[in-house]
Amino acid sequence: MTTAAADHGSPGPARRARGEQTRQLILETALRLFRERGYGETTMRAIAKEAGVAVGNAYYYFDSKEHLIQGFYDRNQTEHRTASTEVLATSTEFAARLRGVMHAGIDVNEPYHSFAGTFFKSAAEPSSPLSPFSRESSPARDASIAIFRDVIEGSSAKLDPELRKELPELLWLGWMGVILFWVYDKSPGQRRTRKLIDGTVPLIDRLVGLSRLRVLRPALRQVLGLIETVRRDD
Repeated sequence: MTTAAADHGSPGPARRARGEQTRQLILETALRLFRERGYGETTMRAIAKEAGVAVGNAYYYFDSKEHLIQGFYDRNQTEHRTASTEVLATSTEFAARLRGVMHAGIDVNEPYHSFAGTFFKSAAEPSSPLSPFSRESSPARDASIAIFRDVIEGSSAKLDPELRKELPELLWLGWMGVILFWVYDKSPGQRRTRKLIDGTVPLIDRLVGLSRLRVLRPALRQVLGLIETVRRDD
């Protein structure tokens, strides 16, 4: 079989590029309509019409509105990492890195605050694919945890080795709490969320520093053991 024959039917680079452009167009259009009309009021048919593509084409790239939100999650993590680049490249202080990454995450999410509460109602349902703990959300979840891992690995913080292993996921869980607070924060520019970050980070920094104290190690082992037990049962 010739190479040409073997490649027959496989999309070439140009076709893949066009496909990705169409996918991004549909996603951008959906997010704009979610902001303008609300998540619940926006249908796949309306998204396809606004994007200038056939309804079947929209479903080719995204099986449902929920899959569109998964696309948003994935892109959101890419943008969060980009927004975090400067602080991660210029500071080795753990607290400064963590504070900068959290504020960068709020900056990235800010344009979507108006409709975040709407789809969060679906995300809060344990069986929903929109849940940050769902199998479908695992790529975005892993990408977010990786950002917090970089916060730790690039810092000068001296950590208990066992805590170092678990801390990225613990910070991500804390970040989920911040996002939940942000969703319901009606203050101008969600400044209460900014205050929460600025007030919480020094506490986390202090606890991380105390983790190496010998007197606290038994309690730390208990906490990490409990986390591992819960994870196994899950």
